Amino acid sequence: MQKKIFFFFIFLFFFTRTVHAQSGIDTIQISFPAAEKIFLQNNLSLLASKYNIDVNKALIHQAKLWDNPVLSTDQNLYDQQGGFFNHQKETGTFYVQIMQLIRTAGKRNKAVQIATDNVTISQQQFDDLLRTLRYVLQNDLLEVNHLVKIKKVYIKEIEEVTKLIRGMDLQLQIGNVSVKDNLRIKALLFSLQNELVNADAQLIPLQSEIKLLLNNNETKFIAPSLEYKFGVLTTATIPNTDSLIQLALFSRPDAKIAQTSVTLQNHNLIYQKALAKADISVGSEFDQRSSYAPNYVGIAVSLPLNIFNRNQGNIAAAKFTIQQQQAIADQTYAKIKNDIQSAVTKFLFYKGVNNRQQLDFSQQYDALFANMLKSYEERQMSLLEFIDFMDAYKDNKLKLVEQHNGLIHAIEDLNYAVGTDIINLN
Repeated sequence: MQKKIFFFFIFLFFFTRTVHAQSGIDTIQISFPAAEKIFLQNNLSLLASKYNIDVNKALIHQAKLWDNPVLSTDQNLYDQQGGFFNHQKETGTFYVQIMQLIRTAGKRNKAVQIATDNVTISQQQFDDLLRTLRYVLQNDLLEVNHLVKIKKVYIKEIEEVTKLIRGMDLQLQIGNVSVKDNLRIKALLFSLQNELVNADAQLIPLQSEIKLLLNNNETKFIAPSLEYKFGVLTTATIPNTDSLIQLALFSRPDAKIAQTSVTLQNHNLIYQKALAKADISVGSEFDQRSSYAPNYVGIAVSLPLNIFNRNQGNIAAAKFTIQQQQAIADQTYAKIKNDIQSAVTKFLFYKGVNNRQQLDFSQQYDALFANMLKSYEERQMSLLEFIDFMDAYKDNKLKLVEQHNGLIHAIEDLNYAVGTDIINLN
């Protein structure tokens, strides 16, 4: 028995040192606006997406370019009269032609329009990526804030129980406290410290993802600095659901992508119909001696006859693609409406379970905690009653933190669903 107690104290000693060491890690306090600024400047996914916009802008310039003229030549290599490459006045033949393709039916302008649509979509895709990564960053920061609050609950109890243990150790030496009661309190301390370590373990992947989003390679702990007043959030009001849906259809990048994609396919149908029209090649030619005249100069016109291939397949495919893209757009709009309705329901639920009375009760419970601790020190309550109260206090504080966290995430989900900040958390 004594050997077990000895190893328990050794473990508790090193465990406490580990907790204190973790609490001494350098911390970077960062607000939402500051984090978003760094995120916009450093995030590698956003930088890669920006280059995609530049790629499509370059394709607009390419679509505006005229086709290159085609130079053709034909000349004698060798003949018995003149030898190799002899193109004198009396011998040899020399032919040269230059042709320019002229696209009809406004094909070039229609190709430019399609390229412009692709630039618009790439910009909207960038905005959608920005919206998603910003949401991930803010949720990670909110979850870090949530876990830090949970840690504060454990740390407060650990500090008070640690003080109590110091006093009990002295009382144990003079025989006023039993070994059993002393170990029960130390077991409570161990349980609290173990739960604190679990909270620290959950922070590790969150910190890793936040640093990846911010492209931060430092070892310092990134802690969010939030300035919102929780009492204000519990009384916040939002527009009705229909208004939020209309705002989301106007604001969300995925809604814009869906609409622009339909527009792109309509422009593609127009372009495919234009491709059915024949293009004309016009040019001039010079023939030194193979024509009826010694130095023939003529004009050349080339026009394909659209008899068999009138681009029928591509035109039909373009029509079906419009219908397909419209169905995708309708599905996107339906998802947006569902997202809004779900986010509103979630917000109203957490707003209902969070209220001012809970905040007042939490403050009163903190005062009761101090009184109960003092009562136990003065032997006015039993150890079992004290431990039961500590468990109830911890559960109450953690449930309150969870409810607050639920409301904060509900607000963030609502802002994300609408595509703009309806309730500002900064």
